[in-house]
Amino acid sequence: MPKLQRRNFSEPTEVRDIGRGVLQIVEIADSAIGKIFYEPGWRWSVDIGPRVGAALCETHHVGVVLSGQLQIEMRGGSTMLLGPDDAFEVPPGHDAWVVGDEPFMSIDTVGRRHFGLTVGHAVDRYLATILFVDIVGSTELARRLGDRAWRDLLGEHNAAARRVIDRHGGVEIGTIGDGYVATFNSPAHGVLAAIDIVRTALALELVIRAGLHTGEVERAGDDVRGIAVHHAARVAAAAAGGEILVSSATKSLLAGAGMRLVSAGRHELKGIDEPEELFRILPAAAPE
Repeated sequence: MPKLQRRNFSEPTEVRDIGRGVLQIVEIADSAIGKIFYEPGWRWSVDIGPRVGAALCETHHVGVVLSGQLQIEMRGGSTMLLGPDDAFEVPPGHDAWVVGDEPFMSIDTVGRRHFGLTVGHAVDRYLATILFVDIVGSTELARRLGDRAWRDLLGEHNAAARRVIDRHGGVEIGTIGDGYVATFNSPAHGVLAAIDIVRTALALELVIRAGLHTGEVERAGDDVRGIAVHHAARVAAAAAGGEILVSSATKSLLAGAGMRLVSAGRHELKGIDEPEELFRILPAAAPE
């Protein structure tokens, strides 16, 4: 339950060395809020990239600039210059560097929990657990609420989902209509994220369904692709409202994780050659 609380950056939860700069993190509720300081000359591909083994930053950032200027360059070539009082969103797949002689400082509400740490997605092809979530009855709900109220509700749901994905070490891929897609290094973390997203959605009086599959994916710009992504989408489509289903592949990797699962029967999944047995995550599925 939400509670009145505060944290101060004078007593951060963590202080992280990021080359010619420093990151302070405070944990509050289910969020990690970061205060970043970059010295003049700081550049992600120079100060952080070699440490984590990645050519570009694969973290999604949302925040506000306090001082200084930072140049952003995306994998596809698009650029953006950030300056004081700019509220910003920067998708994964970018380089960034300080412009001018003034240090850069910002507060990020999304993206700092795992910033500057070794990432498992530093190759073009990798094994991942893909999570799809989808709001049940969204068309009727949008019609009943009206465009503005629906947009506000959806934005609140997406913001809550981002916090959950960040907390469980996931990588946000993006939104598809009223759905959400993310990848995880760990099947257990993917399932726990799905459980938390279902719970936060219920607090907003939304009913969602979720599906997870584990397989090899390929990075394509800021997106991921491959049969495993389609497989996860089909698993999610087979779920009922409030239900979390996992594929047989994901289920086999959850052994020993303390998850409670029950067979949901065999399903014909569009685009998948053979019927597949899916498994339902039970409500008390958090590790015992």
